[in-house]
Amino acid sequence: MNRYKIVCLVLSVALLASLARLAVTANGEKACCGKHSAEAKSSVVLQNILNRKSVRSFTDRPVSREQLDTLLRAAMAAPTGRDMRPWKFVVVQGRAEMDSLAQRLPYAKMLTEATAAVIVCGDLSVLSKEGKPSTNWTFDCSAATENLLLMAEAMGLGAVWTGVHPYEDRLSVVKAALGLPEHIVPLNVVPIGYPKGTPQPKDKFDAANIHYNRW
Repeated sequence: MNRYKIVCLVLSVALLASLARLAVTANGEKACCGKHSAEAKSSVVLQNILNRKSVRSFTDRPVSREQLDTLLRAAMAAPTGRDMRPWKFVVVQGRAEMDSLAQRLPYAKMLTEATAAVIVCGDLSVLSKEGKPSTNWTFDCSAATENLLLMAEAMGLGAVWTGVHPYEDRLSVVKAALGLPEHIVPLNVVPIGYPKGTPQPKDKFDAANIHYNRW
């Protein structure tokens, strides 16, 4: 083998080695960036969850239709047993209707300040493939409500869960006020608006409530 061929062979091996190193470095950087991206996303999500708080006092700044649609889109992304989605949502923005509900519901007085409210309801007419109503509608609607509350926090809005079901006096008030048919059962009323002041979240983490593998 002459000197020219030897030089070409050496250069070819060196080039291949360089390309291999570049490929390894690029894959490493990609994996590293992917890891950092996942960590950043999880940090944002966790921070939003930890910042969620029950807001009971609001400014008079209105909540837009687009904001409400976003909240409801988030709500309907919740998990639901057998994908039955046994939920309906009633949006109230009328001052008279909200003030009337505030007067008659013992734990929803903040409706007088809120500029909107969402009533999360179970729809008992939704049937499974076997023709049976959902037995999990309260769970599904609760998951939807939590999604709504977390989305409100992320959007800079304030909201609070006020219970309706299973209290008969509250159920009758909400059903009558909104003209709900018999098969629509209100689970809660969620007043929504821009927070007044600077309400703070509560740190509810307690390691004593955690048990691994067995009690």
